[in-house]
Amino acid sequence: MKNSSLFIILYRMRMPFIIIIVAYTVAIIGLLLIEGKDANGQPYQMSIFEAFYFVTYMATTIGFGETPHEFTYAQRIWVSMSVYITVVGWFYGVGALIRLLQDKLFLQEIEKSRFRRQLKSLKQRFIIILGYNQITSEIIKRAIEQDIRTVVIEKNEERGNDLLLENFTPTVPLLVADAHSAVSLEEAGIKKHNCKGLVSLFENDALNLRIALTSKLLNKNVKLAIKSTTENHTENLRDLNVEIIANPFLIISNEINMAINAPNLLKLEKWLYKVDNLNSSLPLFPKGKYIFCGFGRMGQTVYERLKMSNIEAHFIEIDKNKQLIIKDDKNALITYANADDKDTLLQIGIEDSIAIIAGTGDDTTNLSILATAKKLNPKIMTIARQNEMEDISIFQSANIDHIFMPAKILINKTTNALINPLSDLFIRKIANNEEIWAAKLVRRLFETINENPLLFELEIDSEQAYEIVRYLKTKEELTLNIFRVSLHNKEHKNNVVPLLLVRNNEDILLPEWEETIQIGDKILFACDNHAKNDIEYIAQNIYEFYYALTGKEKRTIFKGF
Repeated sequence: MKNSSLFIILYRMRMPFIIIIVAYTVAIIGLLLIEGKDANGQPYQMSIFEAFYFVTYMATTIGFGETPHEFTYAQRIWVSMSVYITVVGWFYGVGALIRLLQDKLFLQEIEKSRFRRQLKSLKQRFIIILGYNQITSEIIKRAIEQDIRTVVIEKNEERGNDLLLENFTPTVPLLVADAHSAVSLEEAGIKKHNCKGLVSLFENDALNLRIALTSKLLNKNVKLAIKSTTENHTENLRDLNVEIIANPFLIISNEINMAINAPNLLKLEKWLYKVDNLNSSLPLFPKGKYIFCGFGRMGQTVYERLKMSNIEAHFIEIDKNKQLIIKDDKNALITYANADDKDTLLQIGIEDSIAIIAGTGDDTTNLSILATAKKLNPKIMTIARQNEMEDISIFQSANIDHIFMPAKILINKTTNALINPLSDLFIRKIANNEEIWAAKLVRRLFETINENPLLFELEIDSEQAYEIVRYLKTKEELTLNIFRVSLHNKEHKNNVVPLLLVRNNEDILLPEWEETIQIGDKILFACDNHAKNDIEYIAQNIYEFYYALTGKEKRTIFKGF
């Protein structure tokens, strides 16, 4: 292999090897040709083995003495010359070896060889993560919690070292290379059968699109999670059949829309993302005049949602190159000025505004804007965009009513879609429901289970539900009621609510308990720990399944019921 570590060793060490071999050869030939004397004073010629043995320890200056007999003066003169020749050869060789061990290309090849060994030994399902930062670090942690391994491609050596210093358990294989390279993706195992997904969350939409295209060409079956920040880019990704498109600004605008029109939907989403529980206060956003500071990608996306909710919006943007296109919309206005300026805020009506959203790309600016707004209108609702994850303590101390963190949203969206695909599908399915529907579901979950139900995904196949599959192949139909039974007492019902049933191309939201089960069904349950354990036992254990089905204890194992 052209770029292998062995090739580099042979290439860089070829001259030192040649010099050492020539020095040894000259010294050995001299000892073979020069006549010596044995212990009886008779002429003696060294054998090739004896000459080689002597030169071996002479050249390394170990010095075991003259062997096999005491040398003559001619031999000693030759040995004296040979010492300098061979020692200089060794010095040159050692120096070349030290230079090799410091060679950047050689060290990279050693790391690549180590990476290949780690990847070869990886038998579990894994996902490839492109780039290492705070966001992808959180994704790695959540994947490990779900027993999913990760492989990282990172071009920057310093960030790669940060990954190694994290000391994840189990180890996260790291490939230092260009993430967009097809060769790198192949080396990272994108074609392996146990590669279940790839995550690309770079800021550059064009780079993300290129990676998506390359990945789909290499393996059309791998699930992709790609970041997008514009509608045009999102459409391009959809054309490539990218399964997970994470647009943090669109998600934020949807959350604002839900907070205004259906706060219980937002409460459900936060619970599904494990951000909050069902007993938390409703994230109410009042209707009225909103001031939005910053008209970048986030501002433009939020503006479309505010229009749909008939919310009066006034934008402040410092960059005059960002033009707001208003089509017969008299409720939206834009002022090109510094949003942190008191006179500007007073001029656009901060005193009679309901809420102010600081959505610029700079955290210090956002905090400063909201501090100024609070002084001018103490009753105003403050909403902030937090860009850097390490600023979380500062934002929490700033007494802000609601914080949107694009980085956290990317983590939630990506991990949920890759690790809990049914949960992600459920979020998308409920997005257009009304507030009354969401309030009823929140109440049902809270009263049936608790304030923070577990999410459990079950597929009716031979791996996860062997007993169910075996029964369905030979007996009558089963309904979802089988998963409701308490294994402690069949007369009691466990704390569980079926949220979603996926069957072929059909998605059944909140299926009834009387819904029949079919092989291949995927079911999302909300439940507590006890119910989760019972569902797993019923699906896989013949004795527990028989009890749940008949209410009787099964004493022996036999075919059929």
